[in-house]
Amino acid sequence: MNAVEITEFGAPDVLKLSERAMPEPKAGEVLIKVAASGVNRPDVFQRKGAYAPPPGISDLPGLEVAGEIVGGTIDEKNNPFGLKMGDRVCALIAGGGYAEYAAAPLGQCLPVPAGLSDIEAASLPETFFTVWSNVFQRGQLGAGEGGENETLLVQGGSSGIGVTAIQMAHALGYRVFATAGSDDKCRACEQLGAERAINYRSEDFVEVVKALTQNRGVDVILDMVGGGYVPRELSALADGGRVVLIATLGGSKAEVNVHEILRRRLTITGSTLRARPVEFKANIARELKERVWPLLEAGSIKPVVFRVFPAEQAAQAHALMESSEHVGKIVLDWGRKA
Repeated sequence: MNAVEITEFGAPDVLKLSERAMPEPKAGEVLIKVAASGVNRPDVFQRKGAYAPPPGISDLPGLEVAGEIVGGTIDEKNNPFGLKMGDRVCALIAGGGYAEYAAAPLGQCLPVPAGLSDIEAASLPETFFTVWSNVFQRGQLGAGEGGENETLLVQGGSSGIGVTAIQMAHALGYRVFATAGSDDKCRACEQLGAERAINYRSEDFVEVVKALTQNRGVDVILDMVGGGYVPRELSALADGGRVVLIATLGGSKAEVNVHEILRRRLTITGSTLRARPVEFKANIARELKERVWPLLEAGSIKPVVFRVFPAEQAAQAHALMESSEHVGKIVLDWGRKA
């Protein structure tokens, strides 16, 4: 099969189209003929040598795919969605997505939502699993001291994670605020459901959030920046609020006021998803199918695909990702030629 491999750690041009052996599905896995592969920031980190795949996982980048089930074994006891050979699915995987075929745990495969293309479906798993796990499971949006009136602040609202979090929380009835790096990106966030998007280059998100919530603050902050943002985020939280960290683009160290955490019952938490057990991810898949897939099929949440590249142009896709000029997702199309 054709695949995009990391020939050495470095700049985007280390990504090269090559021939690889077909993956052999393990017990509990299916083989997917990949139509499209999502591109995500962790792929960039892996290309640079900063995010190695877990033991036993393909060295090929790629954490999400969409396509057709063509092989493997479907265990009906662990098949909550009734999937079968030939079905169109999108899947979260721990690696190996930049290829014409990929193996995926059956529990991490979801049917393509009705009305969506393979390109759109490939943009879903990584961000939807991540947002559900962190905003709703770890961050407990709607289950804290603010109850059903809780609010969410999304840092980096124009990213793939950001556009997903904005839409998901808005569609489920929560007030959402977001930050972004330009006025155009802020407008895009507001069109997706953010009540107010804050240009972090010209505004102080703490002041704006406090003004928008009558000085109460927000209940949950989804943060992919870390570093110096964390103490400011504590100031932007309501009493009992939660900061959920999913990346450290702004640095891995922060100095916080522990007394403030104690006095105001604040929580700093976070997670990574790639190395978690299959059953943990399968549980997320079941909750997504029940709570979020109907919203996708109704059009209340829509995939936001910024640009599609032929798979052989993965290097250009990574260059765009690193430029941060995009709003939403970047996808590789295995059926399209340069």
